Amino acid sequence: MGSRSTSAMKPFENNENDLETGKLDKDRDKTARVHRVLKIHNQALLSGLAYCISSCSMILINKLVLSSYDFNAGISLMVYQNLISVVIVSILSFLGIISTEPLTWRLVKVWLPVNVIFVGMLITSMFSLKYINVAMVTVLKNVTNVITALGEMYLFSTHHDSRVWASLFLMIISAISGGVTDLSFHAVGYAWQIANCFLTASYSLTLRRVMDTAKQVTKSGNLNEFSMVLLNNTLSLPLGILLIFVFNEVDYLSRTPLLSLPTFWFVMTISGVLGLAISFTSMWFLHQTGATTYSLVGSLNKIPLSIAGILLFKVPTSLENSTSILFGLLAGVFFARAKMRTRSQS
Repeated sequence: MGSRSTSAMKPFENNENDLETGKLDKDRDKTARVHRVLKIHNQALLSGLAYCISSCSMILINKLVLSSYDFNAGISLMVYQNLISVVIVSILSFLGIISTEPLTWRLVKVWLPVNVIFVGMLITSMFSLKYINVAMVTVLKNVTNVITALGEMYLFSTHHDSRVWASLFLMIISAISGGVTDLSFHAVGYAWQIANCFLTASYSLTLRRVMDTAKQVTKSGNLNEFSMVLLNNTLSLPLGILLIFVFNEVDYLSRTPLLSLPTFWFVMTISGVLGLAISFTSMWFLHQTGATTYSLVGSLNKIPLSIAGILLFKVPTSLENSTSILFGLLAGVFFARAKMRTRSQS
């Protein structure tokens, strides 16, 4: 009887063990799923923070070099930053960490018009940042979206809905009201910034036209972000050096005591590394999230950048100007959301 009861208990014990094993497996699977989700969220958060910090820091350090140090050689600064990018990307490519396309003469000929605009875009950005505070530069850059939208409409027959046009109109209003109420208004700086808006829009539109042709003349039939960084920065060096002589920055460089300061060289080098970091972190963030989140975070990122620019450089401002800046920044966020809706509908 005792043996029979023991044998009768065994199936029950086995069932209980199976249930416990199944429960443990489910718990393990659930834990693994939670860890995967947390890892994805952590990667997205980390990449987003890296992108925001590098893009904000780059602009603030450039402002520091050009205004606080009063460095009057913006083209030389651009050349030095681009040289750092070329060196770092070349080393990473040589070590096999990243892949880049070889620079062939055919590719250079196709890319040269884009690169000329690219250099003009960087130089005008340097010149405007020297004279205008960071917050107003950020708001005025919204005008680029207006020019780009008009260019897309005429060149590519792109249709924009009413929400996009409404946000673009708000951007124009905020730029005008911001300029009128700017206590540190500088006509030369505003002229350089307007030129920068046209060149930035031209770069975006020209890049869209040239990209397909450029891919056809590469060996792999593709042109990734790293290849574009290497191509743009390498081709910018001879043109930049030529412009250093045209704008007579050589004379200034031979006289300025700033070049004898190790701290100044350190700050300039950091600005060059950050310029490249923006390319890397933007790719990482885009890969971890998507175009929608990337676009929205890019717009929201301008808000802390503007506040930091005002506080760090002790910019004189008024309630009217601050309101115009905030209005412009919110118009940028509204524009990003409108573009996102347009993409989702198409």
